[in-house]
Amino acid sequence: MSQSPAPARRRRGNARGEQTRSVLLAAAVRAFADRGFHGTSTRDIALAADMSPAVMYAHYATKEDLLFELSLDGHRSVQVLLDAEVGRHASNTDRLRAAASCFGQWHAEFHTQARVVQYELNALTAEHLAEVTVLRRAIQGLFGDLIRAGVDEGVFQVADAEMTAMSLTSLGIDVARWYRPTGAWTPEQIGHHHGRLALRAVGVAD
Repeated sequence: MSQSPAPARRRRGNARGEQTRSVLLAAAVRAFADRGFHGTSTRDIALAADMSPAVMYAHYATKEDLLFELSLDGHRSVQVLLDAEVGRHASNTDRLRAAASCFGQWHAEFHTQARVVQYELNALTAEHLAEVTVLRRAIQGLFGDLIRAGVDEGVFQVADAEMTAMSLTSLGIDVARWYRPTGAWTPEQIGHHHGRLALRAVGVAD
């Protein structure tokens, strides 16, 4: 599994404008990951993108607008990927394993962006946070639906499906905090491990 983050709400414009926004988003990811949202200035982002602040302001009025678009991109990418991976399987066991596996692997492959969008949420405005929260709940809801389906089928054994879903998504999210490309495990190995953990959490021996 390898998939670049899917675009969120791209502004209409010419190809040059789209390229400029892509460069600004990439620069913002690096800056926010290195310094944190509050420790990063708009000038830092513009310099990292090798642009003037005036060019940046022509596309994004504030650095919070950049964080919001990054957050939408990240969460929508995960949502699209989960839907595709889960849809490839028929049994509830395979579907849950696939969901947990790709969720953990994504947070390793795109750990820099994931670290920003998962741990800088409080920097979003209330309106933007509410929109991102809808996506986060949908992702956790997918895990909850898979677990409840397995319980109804008599295959999974859990005391609380919602708490189990929250635990599994939290494990996947935390990968972005500790994963390093120079570490002992590849994203694929991490994904495989998370798939096995998910099945054990619902009482299935893999």
